Amino acid sequence: MNKITKAEYDAAKKRADADEKVAKAECDKLNGNAKDICQAEAKAAHTKTVAEAEAAYKNTPKAWESARKDIADANHKVAKEKCDDLNGNAKDVCEKEAKAAHEAAIADAKKDKKVSDAKKEAADDKKDAMVKAEKEKCDALSGEEKSRCIGAANAKR
Repeated sequence: MNKITKAEYDAAKKRADADEKVAKAECDKLNGNAKDICQAEAKAAHTKTVAEAEAAYKNTPKAWESARKDIADANHKVAKEKCDDLNGNAKDVCEKEAKAAHEAAIADAKKDKKVSDAKKEAADDKKDAMVKAEKEKCDALSGEEKSRCIGAANAKR
C-alpha cells in the first residue's frame, strides 16, 4: 500500500477509463445475461483500479477501507449477475453465497481499518512515552541546557 503522486493517480484513472471502454466494446458483441455479466465485470475492474489508485493517493486507513468497500460492492454486482443464469434453489444459493461474500469483504475492510488505526495509536503512544522519558532526563538540568534538552525531546515527536 504505497503512496502515489497526483500524476500517478490521474494516469491510473485515465487507464481505467480506457480499459473499461475497450472491455465494454467487447461486451457489445454478446447478448443477454452474458452481456450483463461482461459489463458488470468491466465496471468492477474499473472500480477496482480507480478505488485502489485513490486510496494509494490519499494513503489513509479510511481511504483504503472505502476502496475495499467499493470493490466489494462491484464484485457483488458481478456475482449477482452470474446468479441470473440460474433457476430455483441453485439461484437462491448463488445469491446467498454472493451476499455472504460481500458481507465478509465489507467486514474485512472495517477490521483492517480498525487494525491500522490501532497500530497508529500504539505507535503514537510509544512515541509520547519516549518523549516523556526524554523530558524526565531534562529535569536534572537547568537553564539553557534544560531548554535545549526539552527542545530536543520535543523534536522526537
